[in-house]
Amino acid sequence: METEIKAVQEVEGEKENESRGAKKGKDIEAIVNIYTSFNNTIVHVTDMSGKTITKVTGGMVTKQDRLKANPTIAMFIAKRINENIKDLGIRDLFVRIRAKTGNPAPGPGANAIIKSLSREGFKIINILETTRVPRGGPKKQGGRRGRRV
Repeated sequence: METEIKAVQEVEGEKENESRGAKKGKDIEAIVNIYTSFNNTIVHVTDMSGKTITKVTGGMVTKQDRLKANPTIAMFIAKRINENIKDLGIRDLFVRIRAKTGNPAPGPGANAIIKSLSREGFKIINILETTRVPRGGPKKQGGRRGRRV
């Protein structure tokens, strides 16, 4: 009888240790979607299934329109993101950068956000550029000789 009770207690103890180890060993991953135009910066953090964890924009950090796409403001955005997701246990990040459709490069805030997040201790697993490419689309304005100013 006593041996059975000891065996049950040992099995329950092993299950508790495994569940504790799973929480400590496995870091939670998230996706950081960065949209940077030359007028604004928007950072949207989701879990792996696409559910929103937090969203911070340039307008939430500053009220001057001319500063919303500034690298300094992007650092403050990264700081807010850090405060919001650090306590959830998220350590690993997948980064997706998107610029305005047709632009050759993202705005000035993208690099500052990635740099700030890596300095805060997040492990950046992957950086992916998801800028959309125009494929034809509607006819441009201007006619045969182009738009004359």
